[in-house]
Amino acid sequence: MTTDPTPGPHGSDPRGYPPPFPTNLQPAGLVVRFFARLIDGIIVGIISLLLFFVTDTLSNYWVTGLFTGLLTFIYFVAFETAQGWTPGKKLLGLRVNGPAGAPKPTAAQSAVRNVWTLLPIIPFIGGLLGVIAILVIAVTISGSSTKQGKHDELAGGTQVVKG
Repeated sequence: MTTDPTPGPHGSDPRGYPPPFPTNLQPAGLVVRFFARLIDGIIVGIISLLLFFVTDTLSNYWVTGLFTGLLTFIYFVAFETAQGWTPGKKLLGLRVNGPAGAPKPTAAQSAVRNVWTLLPIIPFIGGLLGVIAILVIAVTISGSSTKQGKHDELAGGTQVVKG
């Protein structure tokens, strides 16, 4: 029995499934994504410190954690939906695409993709949950041929790409 070598309607997958990642884009790996997040984290930290000094919220740990968590979430969602990148990603030549290669994610997709940044807001166990989320995301990015993490999958297939 021979198989038909003719590719299906979506490229080389004989089952006819569309490729999980547009072939003209190169996925960004874990290390460069980590450094982009680190740069963005430093930027958010500087903004938080400036706002803390202006509003004098440093004295209240819970307000500080809530404020920083919300600021981080808003920062990522706002930049990804407006620009398709955050400053850290832009600096390292990355961008966030929506599912199926859309130029940027929708607000809902970006919110789902970044909801884990709100975990540290939860009193007592939030920090631990945030670390667990980071580990799950890192492991799933490393194990994916398209370098998409669990958060990308949950957001409908968002993709961090080079370019």
